[in-house]
Formats: sequence, C-alpha cells, structure tokens
Amino acid sequence: MSAPILFLEDIHLTFGGAPLLEGASLSVHPNDKICLVGRNGSGKSTLMKIAAGLIEIDKGERFVQPGTTFHYLPQDPDLAGFDTVEDYIEAGLGPQDDLHTALAMAEELNLSPSAKTKDLSGGETRRAALVRALAPQPDILFLDEPTNHLDLPIIEWLEGKLHQIRSALALISHDRRFLENLSRETVWMDRGQSRRLNKGFAHFEDWRNEVLEQEELDRHKLSRKIVREEHWIVHGVSGRRKRNMRRVKELAGLRQTKASERKVAGGVNITMAEGETSGKLVAKLFGISKTFEDRKVVNNLSTIISRGARVGIVGPNGSGKTTLIKMITGELEPDIGKVKLGANLETLLIDQKREMLDPNWTLKDAMTDGTGDTVVIGEESKYVYSYMKDFLFLPEQARTPIHALSGGERGRLMLARGLRTPSNFLVLDEPTNDLDLETLDLLQEFLADYPGTVLLVSHDRDFLDRVCTSVIASEGDGIWTEYAGGYTDMLSQRGTPSKPEATKSKPKPKARPKQETKPKESSNKLTPKQQHALKTLPKEIERLEFEIEKLQKALAKPGLYDEDPKKFNAWASELGKREELLGEKETEWLELEMLAEEIENEQKHRIITC
Repeated sequence: MSAPILFLEDIHLTFGGAPLLEGASLSVHPNDKICLVGRNGSGKSTLMKIAAGLIEIDKGERFVQPGTTFHYLPQDPDLAGFDTVEDYIEAGLGPQDDLHTALAMAEELNLSPSAKTKDLSGGETRRAALVRALAPQPDILFLDEPTNHLDLPIIEWLEGKLHQIRSALALISHDRRFLENLSRETVWMDRGQSRRLNKGFAHFEDWRNEVLEQEELDRHKLSRKIVREEHWIVHGVSGRRKRNMRRVKELAGLRQTKASERKVAGGVNITMAEGETSGKLVAKLFGISKTFEDRKVVNNLSTIISRGARVGIVGPNGSGKTTLIKMITGELEPDIGKVKLGANLETLLIDQKREMLDPNWTLKDAMTDGTGDTVVIGEESKYVYSYMKDFLFLPEQARTPIHALSGGERGRLMLARGLRTPSNFLVLDEPTNDLDLETLDLLQEFLADYPGTVLLVSHDRDFLDRVCTSVIASEGDGIWTEYAGGYTDMLSQRGTPSKPEATKSKPKPKARPKQETKPKESSNKLTPKQQHALKTLPKEIERLEFEIEKLQKALAKPGLYDEDPKKFNAWASELGKREELLGEKETEWLELEMLAEEIENEQKHRIITC
C-alpha cells in the first residue's frame, strides 16, 4: 500500500473540561473511500475538522504530505459575504481550477450562478457548497453530512459523482444506503477513540456488535478475576509478605482498570402517549387536485389509507409533498375532489423545520413547557430528568438553551416533545435528519410497534425500505402513484434500474406493523364458522388483554425476581405466549371484519345495479 497522504496519530482533545478524543487516529491514502461513523457527540465531525486543519489539538500528531490539496464541506455551509452563487463557488477555486467546469456542475444541479445567496433555500445552499467542494477535485475531499436537505434525485446524482471522482474521500453521513454505496473502509468513533475496519459500511454493524460482545466478555472476566483476588486477600493462606504485597498491588491495578473503562452509552428509550384506536379507514382521497399559480401540484389522486398503514411520500424538493400531507390530514382543502377522514383520528405532526422550538428555551423548559419538574405523557407524569435520559440527554444539559443544541439533539427533542401527546395518526416530515444510526434503528422499531397509522416524508432510502408498507411517489406534473412496499420496491415496480451498489449488505427483514390486510378471496357470505368467530373473537381479545395487564402488573412488583426467580420466569413466559396469541386473534378478527365489510358492499352494489 502507498504511504498515507494525511495521518492523525494519538489525537487528544478536551472540550469544556470533558475529554472528547483520547488517542484517536486517522490515515488517508490516495483513492481511499472512508466513512466515519459513531453516535452523535462521539467526535466524528471534530476529528474531520482536525484532519482538515480547522481545529488545534491538545496532544498528538497531524501530518500532511507536502502539496496535498483538500476541500471540506461543513454540516452547515455559510455563504455570508458572497453576493451570488458564482461569487461563492469562485472563491473556493484555486489558480489551476476551471470556473466554467464548476458553473456547468451548478447547472446540472439546477442552480443558477447569478442567484442571490441570501435568497437560497437550505437545499440550494447545500448544492452550492457541493459544487464548490467537488469541482476542483482535490486530493482529499472531506464531506460532513453531504445529503442533508437534498432530495433523492440529487442524492443519487451525488453518489454518481463521488464514484467517478479521483479524490480520496472521507465522509460522515447517517444515510445508510449512501454509506453502503460509497465506502470501502470504516472508521468507528467510540468513547474517545477510533477503530478501523478495512471494509465498507455494509459490514460495519456486524463487526461492531462482535467488538461490543467481546468487550462485555472481557469485562466479565476482569470482574471475576477481581473477585478471586479479593477472596485470596481475605481468605488465602498467608505467604511471604513480599508476594502478598505484589498481589495486593495487582488487585489495585485491576480495580483501576475496571474503574477507568468508558462504557457504551445507553440507547434512546422512546416513550409515547397512546391515543384511542381510530376507525379502520384513516383517509380516503377521491380524485383530489391542487394548483398553485397555474402549476399542478396534485392531479387527480385517489387512494385509501387504512389503520396500521405506514405510507411513505417521496419526490423531489418542490414536488408538493407538504401540500399533499396537508390535504390528507384535512389542513388544506383540494381544489377538486374530496378527502374523507376516518373516525376518532388524533393527528400528531412532527415536521423537519422544528418551528415548535423557541431557541431561547432551556432544554428542561422545552420538555415540560415551563411547568416545573415533571413531563406529562398522556395521562401519566414522569420526572423531567428521567425523561431527558430516555432521549440521551444528560442532567447537566437541563439549562442548555435550544440554540446551543446540535441538529441531532434538536431532532431527539422534537420527538420527545411530540410523543407526549396522545395520537393514532403520526405524520413525520423528514424525521431522520441529523439522527445517528442507533437512534434511527430505535425510531424504526418504534414506528413498527406504533399502534396507529404513519405518514412519512423522507429522502432516506434505507429508512423507507425498513418502515413503509407503501409509497406514494411523485411522477412529475402533479401525478402521484402509489406502490406497494418501500423505496426499492417502488423502483422495481417502476422498472427503474438501481444504480450499482458497492458491497451492499443483505437488507434486514423489514419490521412490519400489525395491519389489516384484505383476504385474498371473498365469497357471497361468511361461513357459519366465520360468523361465530366474528362474534366471539372480541370477547377473547378482551379476556387476553385483561390477562396480559394482570401479568404485567405482577411482573412489575419490586424484588419479585430476587424473591422467586422461577415464578418470575414462568409469568414472563406466560406473558409472551398471551401477547403472541393476542396478536393472532386481533389479526384474525380484523381480516374477518374486512371480509364482512367487503361482502356487504358487494351486496349493496348488486342491489343498486338491479
């Protein structure tokens, strides 16, 4: 392998008295494609800024081969001080770089060079910053969250450019598909240190789990060794004093090793207030259309959203996704057509702009609405510091103003605030922005278990694949089409060839929520057995729910496991069986309900036609 053109060795850095980096390292060779991954706050962006020469370190070594060029794309590009897009792009070019090539790239991205920087949207600002970074093709390209505020067509364009570019690449992103398609090596930032895997992100999560499992095993062995040494100190046969003192010192060293370990931070514990069960029909769209200034945003769309569905809405920025959401939820009337909303809907919107957050609030006030020390979740109350911990906030952050939080922290705060409100129809507009991979995993699991209906706008292809049961996609000119499955399923049904994906991992099985599905066959009437089941199943479901609640209360008794572990395990096993049976009974009842409704509608149709 050729010599690195940049390397960092034994990097130490402290922020606000707390160590952030403790011996981290990074090396970049020509043509490397490296992704930096880790939780929010693990030091990814800081290490990248150190590599780009933007931050001074407390201790360690940074070396760059003479003559090496690099460009850095920050998370939040700042175009202040530049009048037009062309001025901003030109300022980032060197004497050897061609301005015409850069401006041609801007045209590819539908970005006018003469556009005023003060008038740009978040997505346009990001595109201008990408042109400024990519066009010169430096030796090393540092990209920090390059897909933020970009729509799917631009993300796929960016992937193509980065595959072709000659620059070595170091990137940070929470977009799994983007990382899988581009990376060949992975640097994991964890507890102040870095670990390198000489494979792309597709292999990272399995490797990380193996590392953590081995750490847990080593930690357990260390604890057992300490116990044995302590037992020897107290009960062992006395030997020569010198030997005894040696073992006492060894025990002290073992204790010091255990005390100095930095454990993996806990995960997000997403708590929600449950709403009432909505009707089976959530929304029915009858040929709706909407026009703004002679431009068709939605043109003759008809569809049905049933309880339990997870519907993704995808399309380029400006295609009308937000307008469509507003019509589906009843906030905006269509020009033509009608939207029928179901019964008992409790709608909760969590949007990408996060306008609910007053930047001058403290974190504690935002959690409690300034009402004290408790958070009201539905009809229950929880101590604010405990609720903060559920969403990975530290107690010392309670008085932190909202404007000082990172993008990921503000995203978690929006979820924490929103989920206090009971709902059965959850509308999420770009919920994945700035969230780390672990939080995305837990949000995915939460959405799979959410008892209501989910409407999701996202540009994260992997998240759409994992969550959605169907996708409504923009086809242009106000035409929207619904496809079964996630984003990849949509491409397959459209006949759109997928781009080559380097070292793409086998996708994880999609967690499907409980959802009513129509039986494949219908007859003119229910069989006697089906009629009997339709009458008796509600009582069986009610009985199972009562038994489950009773077992949950019994298992929640403090000290039960210590007093009688056999009883605890038996009850826990019984609870699992009853919950599984409840799911089966609910599914059977819902299918019969849908079948009965379908038969009734067919009979009404025959009467009308006769």
